[in-house]
Amino acid sequence: MADTYGNEKIAVTDARPEATVLYGEEKNQVHSVAESTENSDRQQEPEKQGRMARLFTYMKTREFWIVIVLGQIIALANISSSTFSSLLSMKGTSIPAFQTLWVYVLLNLVYSSITIYNYGFKKWFRLLYTDCWRYFILSFLDVEGNYFMVLAYRYTSLLSAELFSFWTIIVIVIISFIFLHVRYHITQYIGVFVACGGMGLLIASDYLRGANYPAANQLKGDLFALLASSIYAFSNLFEEYMVSKRPMYEVIGQMGFWGMFINGVQCAIFDRGQFNGAVWDGQVAGYIVGYTLVLFIFYTLAPILLRISSATFFNISLLTMNFWGLIIGIQVFHYSVHFLYPIAFVMIVLGLFAYFLGEGKLGESFKPWLGKDQELGVDGVGTARRAKETGHAIV
Repeated sequence: MADTYGNEKIAVTDARPEATVLYGEEKNQVHSVAESTENSDRQQEPEKQGRMARLFTYMKTREFWIVIVLGQIIALANISSSTFSSLLSMKGTSIPAFQTLWVYVLLNLVYSSITIYNYGFKKWFRLLYTDCWRYFILSFLDVEGNYFMVLAYRYTSLLSAELFSFWTIIVIVIISFIFLHVRYHITQYIGVFVACGGMGLLIASDYLRGANYPAANQLKGDLFALLASSIYAFSNLFEEYMVSKRPMYEVIGQMGFWGMFINGVQCAIFDRGQFNGAVWDGQVAGYIVGYTLVLFIFYTLAPILLRISSATFFNISLLTMNFWGLIIGIQVFHYSVHFLYPIAFVMIVLGLFAYFLGEGKLGESFKPWLGKDQELGVDGVGTARRAKETGHAIV
């Protein structure tokens, strides 16, 4: 990982932060001033051809396929962590804060070590002093989003909790539009709509096959799910913002560092009563190790996807988790396949493709808040600055 993240450089510039310019591909259009009005119909043809050509511009790049594959690896890692949690619960060991603590410990050990190697102890301590509040907020949002979603599944029904996955995407789109000056085009809205429609079919299939379970306290569980989904939205957007301006090893290392303390305190308060009744054996240890490793992969790849695409696409990709969960469940829990599942998965994948249908060559790696030439951002893996300098966002 040191070779991958170690060469990221932070931009030093006098450009004003408020200078935000939306990216637009150069169009191969020729407009002649000398043409008469009777040729106006023919003047529009190059413009139409330019728009049609742009529809598939990003899909012709290798970054597009990297984005699609990355999204599915992250979705698979996320649903794998849920599978390990289910296996732990079946063994009689339900200590969510404790098992997540080791994820933050591992992230801190690996990425804070890389940060100290690149910065030195003096600069690293200065980082803790000057930017601690930013990373504390980011880590706090991440920890609490996970915590409240666990509570939501404890109190509300499965179908109700699944429905709130839509809310995360809605909040991200609204916040991105208002505060980060992101402007979505029609194909992106279509992609979101189609993918969410596929998620709706997944929920319907769960209902038809009787996968739902009764709610212990529907109102409390729904409020927890709503809160968790909103926190996830802010967390994903804040992380996208931070990794666009700072090296990834720094951001991940700080998330692990502060998350370790926040989650540790939460574990001491809420999980200590469950230690005595928990089962401790080799299988439980293996499940915790597996849970830690898959979430380590999740947290390692997420910043790359957030750089090269966006928090919106990140969450659309996560909609495929249910399908991968079914594949895992068939082998582990002996689930049955409902006929709506393949249809739903195809719809979500079509939504992923439609989302990038109208993107230019740089796709969503161009961040509006980083300036016209992305001079306010870091030069690193997955960034538009890297793509402009080398021809590829990921080299």
